[in-house]
Amino acid sequence: MMTTMKKQGLSLAFVLAFLAGCSSTDTTEDSDTMGGAGDGQNGGVTTGTADREGVTSGSGMDGDDEMQELDTIVYFDFDQATLKPDARALLLAHAERLKENPTDVRLEGHADERGSREYNMALGERRANAVRDFLVLQGVRRSDLEVVSYGEERPLAMGSSESAWSQNRRVEIVY
Repeated sequence: MMTTMKKQGLSLAFVLAFLAGCSSTDTTEDSDTMGGAGDGQNGGVTTGTADREGVTSGSGMDGDDEMQELDTIVYFDFDQATLKPDARALLLAHAERLKENPTDVRLEGHADERGSREYNMALGERRANAVRDFLVLQGVRRSDLEVVSYGEERPLAMGSSESAWSQNRRVEIVY
């Protein structure tokens, strides 16, 4: 029971930290400290200019009509299904969006080519379940979230290098 209370307290702390970070209107420091377009963290997957980690501005909108788009890919470390801190911040934003506008979402788990097919299918599922469980803890309806694992079958990047592997260790959030 005590660990559940600690988890809830940590979840609340993450939400408060995220909201505090969103209240700032000056993004120049954020873009300088979070890394630029050539930092290789996202592997060139997102487009637009990064305002905050995990949130991009669409280039086709202007002024007050500009709506921020969220990244839809959560990356993982090798052989891990544990959410990184930047993934948690991104998922908090997705959770808020899903609570305001409930919709069906598919969480597609993926793995790199290393390991057996069966192992990678299970790893992709564990990753997608980690994303689902985090969103549910934030108040998203579990019935709106579908978990699918593709293992190593649908690579985002081809090749047998750390650069390619890091892009393939992911969960894609499909609205």
